[in-house]
Formats: sequence, C-alpha cells, structure tokens
Amino acid sequence: MFNKILIANRGEIALRIIRAAREMGVASVAVHSTADADAMHVRMADESVCIGPPPGAQSYLSIPAIMSACEITGAEAIHPGYGFLSENAAFAQIVQDHGISFIGPTAEHIHIMGDKITAKDTMKALGVPCVPGSDGGVPDLETAERLGAEIGYPVIVKATAGGGGRGMKVAQTSDDMRSAFLTARSEAKAAFGNDEVYIEKYLTTPRHIEIQVFGDGKGRAVHLGERDCSLQRRHQKVFEEAPGPSISAEERARIGKICADAVARINYVGAGTIEFLYEKGEFYFIEMNTRLQVEHPVTEAIFGVDLVREQIRVAAGLPMSFHQDDLKIAGHAIEVRINAEKLPNFSPSPGRITQYHAPGGLGVRIDSALYDGYRIPPYYDSLIGKLIVHGRDRPEALARLNRALGELIVDGIDTTVPLFHALLEEPDIHAGHYNIHWLEKWLARNNANT
Repeated sequence: MFNKILIANRGEIALRIIRAAREMGVASVAVHSTADADAMHVRMADESVCIGPPPGAQSYLSIPAIMSACEITGAEAIHPGYGFLSENAAFAQIVQDHGISFIGPTAEHIHIMGDKITAKDTMKALGVPCVPGSDGGVPDLETAERLGAEIGYPVIVKATAGGGGRGMKVAQTSDDMRSAFLTARSEAKAAFGNDEVYIEKYLTTPRHIEIQVFGDGKGRAVHLGERDCSLQRRHQKVFEEAPGPSISAEERARIGKICADAVARINYVGAGTIEFLYEKGEFYFIEMNTRLQVEHPVTEAIFGVDLVREQIRVAAGLPMSFHQDDLKIAGHAIEVRINAEKLPNFSPSPGRITQYHAPGGLGVRIDSALYDGYRIPPYYDSLIGKLIVHGRDRPEALARLNRALGELIVDGIDTTVPLFHALLEEPDIHAGHYNIHWLEKWLARNNANT
C-alpha cells in the first residue's frame, strides 16, 4: 500500500479522496492555486503545495507544477479526481514514466475512450450495443447529407473530441443538415482544437443510463448496476439516481454483464462508467468515462462499497475486495448537484458564504467543501456540493431528499436548491417518468410563466 498520495484536484472531490486515504492510513498531499489557499481540501490534507495562480491552465492543469509537487513531497501516487487532468492520457503516461502510480486506468485506455469514434469502434468490437451512425469521422457536408438519409432523420452531429455538450447539433430534417454540420465543426474547432465530427441517429425520448464498472487490470471486472442521469440541462446532469426507475433486474443483469465482460477483455483497471442512451428496451453506447464520476456516491450507497478506497487498493497492486456475486443492491439512492448559480438563468454566483448548515440524519450524506466564511472563487466549476440520500425504496429516498433540502442552509450566494424543491412537486419525478429532454422542456415552460 502507498504511504502518501497526491490529489491533483480541488473542492469536494479532493476532500472525498483525502477522507478515503485517511481511513486507509495513507497520507495525502493537496495541491492548490493561490485562489484556493484557504480551501477545505488544503486544510484537511496532511500536506499542501501551491502550484500556481488562479486560472486552471496555470495551476490545476499544469502538469509540470503537479509533477514538481509530487517530487517535492515524495508522493508515490496521484489521484486525479474528475475533470481537470483526470482523462488526459498524456498526463497519465507522464506520471507512469516518472515511476509514480496513476490511480486510474492506463494511458492507453484513456486515449482509446477519449476519442469518441475510436471508443465506439472498440466497444462495438467488444459486443457492446451502439447507436447507428457513421463509421468514423465525416469529412464533408456531402458525406454528412448522404449519411443522414441512410441513417434516417433526426440525426445528431457530434465532435469526436467533444464533451460538456459542446460541438453537438441536431438535424431534424435534411434541410437542417448544413447548419448542424457546419456549426458543430466550428464549435468543435473553437472548444477542442479539432473540428472532426461524426453522425449518429438521434433518439427522440431516450433516458441516460450509465453502468458503473470496475476492473483489476488483470482480466477480472465487475459491474455495480446502473445510474439514471436523465435529468439534464444543456447536457449537464443535475439529478441522478440508482437503481434506474425504468430498468428491470433482467435488463440490469444483461447489460451489466456485457459491460463487465468488455472491460475485462481489455484488462481495464480501476473505476469506469459506460454511458448509454436507453429507449424502448434497447441500450445504445455513447461514451465511456475513464475516471470516477461525480455521481459515484449513489452507487456506493446502494452497494455499500467505497469506490475511492477500491481505486487506491487496485492502483497499489492489491486485488479487488469484492466479486460480482458479493454485489447486491440495497434500497434506492438519489443525488442532486448543488451549484453556485442564480436562477432562472443559471448564471454563476460566486461569493462569500455567510452561513452554512449541512443536513443530517439517517440516510443523508453531503459531499461539499463549504464552510462558514468561505469565499467561492469565480475561476472554477460552479458545483459546490452534492446532496445524497438513501432509503429502503424510491418513495422513501424522495421523501428523505425533500426533508434534507429543507435543512440545508447556504447563505450569501444564490444556489440551485430552489430548482430541486420545485422538481419534487412534479408528479413525473415521483413516478420516474422522465427522459433526457424532460428538464429542458420543464424549464422552458416555467421560465415562460415567470
């Protein structure tokens, strides 16, 4: 086991990793920008190193600075968390080349899954069901128009290096293809420095279902069921639950085995998430995230496992502490992402926290790095906390979420908490009747009435 690990991240995920390491008797090193000098992850870690000024490109994305911090402190491993460098294959390779353990998959697997066309081809070869679409990148508008006719409209044009909803445009009919294709390429070039796009069938009422997998890098892998992440705004998840209210035990076992078998065949190591669109009983692969997910706590809640602890164990060369037969679902869990944003436009709301009170009680967990007097900097993602509840069943989890939201106090800034209060009054939410378009339509209706 490692004696010391460095966390190449900030905020609640850095704190989450520090806690897991401390329970394992492993010392932790926090890195931080000058803007985060008083951040909770810096206060909680055993050591801390300042790695640069506030902009992420000069601090949390600076590979030389992070590697220097690792050398200075003698850390034997690096946990990247999520975001920032977590899915940067070059970073993972540099870490490995310096004789330091990367707490995550290999650089090769990050590279393969980081390119959506390569990822789709790989998964198709491994027997994972995929959305009908182009075989690789689409070079020009003429080809795009031909493929649109062959696949059947509506279709979606996506950046191969995409993420966060950028470089994605829907063509409802052939008349829309020119605009969708050119706009997607332009956005992709601006956001990712790569204008290559591909085309897929656009499903009209799908749910977003993701399968949590975990591999030991030696040909053994398991799945830990699914999460339903269909409530999204601009392709950003806001509400996640496990198990999915629309998935049967038989469907879970079938798609879970397909995913576990696939990652076992490529000797995948650590945590990963295989994401699907699900419609009319069919799963269609869209991408694989080669890292810990923001919403991993709901999976931990229903299976009673610590995924971060398991990541550290496997990276240190220890075997997984569970087998597939050990993993049994108990109850239902829901997570809501609380952002420092002002409704109804979701504009950023950084500032000083004048009062903070976290909810508690049976089945309530909050992952946050907030404290009274903390000043939220304007330089980073607006996520300030995740409220996770667990109940014996879905109705109990929803009731617990409603109660916990009522206890939560975050004064001094605007947050998205009122959104969740409103959602919990909707019959569709209680019935589990929603898809990836539901929230956008609901917001449009409610904003029109305000």
